[in-house]
Amino acid sequence: MDKSITIKVADLIGSPLCISAEDGQKVFDKVEGFLKDGRNVIISFDRVTMLISLFLNVAIGQLYGSFSEEEIRTKLRVEGLSGDDMELLKRVVDNAKRYYANPQQYDAAWQDEGDEDEQ
Repeated sequence: MDKSITIKVADLIGSPLCISAEDGQKVFDKVEGFLKDGRNVIISFDRVTMLISLFLNVAIGQLYGSFSEEEIRTKLRVEGLSGDDMELLKRVVDNAKRYYANPQQYDAAWQDEGDEDEQ
């Protein structure tokens, strides 16, 4: 019964260019909804010609704020990425795990950084 749902990124955002936070949010919203329903999700990057970390941060990185690493590892699969894009995804995921492990500390550090710029 538990058939995986495939989200075709290029179809969902209507473009082969994965470069905007807004489009990343569309992917995140879909994936988050299915994961909350207990479904397994495959994110397909077939036909995607450009992918940047901003998009991945929003589309996939944010999931680490809503779900455990274990849930994501068992319920989510990504396919259709080149070797370089897989490396990019790995960096995004590592950063997201670090951030969501202690968001207050990171937010405070960003706040301090901003305060220094204004002086």
